[in-house]
Amino acid sequence: MNKYRQHIFDTARRVVIKAGSGVLTGDDGLNLTAVDSISSDISALMDRGIEIIFVSSGAIAAGRKKIGMTHQSLDLPARQAAAAIGQSDLIMEYENAFARCDKKVAQILLTADDLSNRRRYLNARNTIHTLLSWKVVPIINENDTVVVEEIKFGDNDNLAAMIAMLMDADLLINLTDTDGLYDKDPRTHADAVLIESVSSISKKMEEAAGTIPGALGTGGMLSKVKAAKKVIASGVPMMIANGCRPNVLPDLFAGKADGTFFQPKPHKLPSKKRWIAFSLKPKGTLVVDDGAASALVKKGKSLLPSGISEVMGDFGMGAPVTLVNRKGEKLGIGLVNYKSADIRCILGLRSCDIAGELGHKPYDEVIHRDNMVVA
Repeated sequence: MNKYRQHIFDTARRVVIKAGSGVLTGDDGLNLTAVDSISSDISALMDRGIEIIFVSSGAIAAGRKKIGMTHQSLDLPARQAAAAIGQSDLIMEYENAFARCDKKVAQILLTADDLSNRRRYLNARNTIHTLLSWKVVPIINENDTVVVEEIKFGDNDNLAAMIAMLMDADLLINLTDTDGLYDKDPRTHADAVLIESVSSISKKMEEAAGTIPGALGTGGMLSKVKAAKKVIASGVPMMIANGCRPNVLPDLFAGKADGTFFQPKPHKLPSKKRWIAFSLKPKGTLVVDDGAASALVKKGKSLLPSGISEVMGDFGMGAPVTLVNRKGEKLGIGLVNYKSADIRCILGLRSCDIAGELGHKPYDEVIHRDNMVVA
């Protein structure tokens, strides 16, 4: 057993747990046995003083069962309608299961747009903080009924990662229908080896994960690895484990269960920088010269107009933009102090020349280092 992994489980006081469709869905709809088991395990952890935030799939499966369409292929409007039908049943099953353990639950439905807006982002965090202080279990799902491509998280693996960062969690546990991340698909390769611990995620690892699809849902192993990449970069450890195993949660905390543990970076990103790095969708791109790239990455400097060589896209002041070097390699993301039209006018200039070009100079920097996250 990895001693560091066990230390994380021993000391975690706020944990995000995500259960995927492969765990919660049976042959004909929602797996009520799994709902009861996970609810009981979460309640036991809460009785030990651990705050739990639960991200749960299953609304579409519950809706399919209710309308008798468990095996048909559904297009997007039909999936949204099934989610609308099933979400109330899903939360009712959790309410009943947690009530048997003398616990109360609350339903929170989110879209990525909710977390990209700073005010709504903070409101969501405050709401979840309040629920935790009341010893109520927040049960979170993507709002599938209204979600469209522009505002969707993509899958609940990504949603769980966003919630873990939003709430400054000590640990994210991703429960799926396999024991963890393998070096190849264990369903088709008898010699597949479970990867017990990951300190950094390589392109080769992502490529291997991409060949292991999920039997249900929209995720698969690649989406879990991508979620892990986000949370460990912000300083939050993550565990992938088999949620179909009885007592998997208590066994994980006791050090008895297998899985894949993703080790976090040594320093957590501040809350605002986590929001910038992972909650926002860039509205444009700034290409910077070699000197500026070095200053940003190696010295943690702000971005001045003199270091910008090209502006791509049209965006307003305060918009998130991607920063790339001359080779097109991503350096980071930041919030601009000037709109794109103004940046085009001042790129390559010294800060002292901004007022002469624009007629005003509210900022010396195009992006201040406090509003920037570098890769």
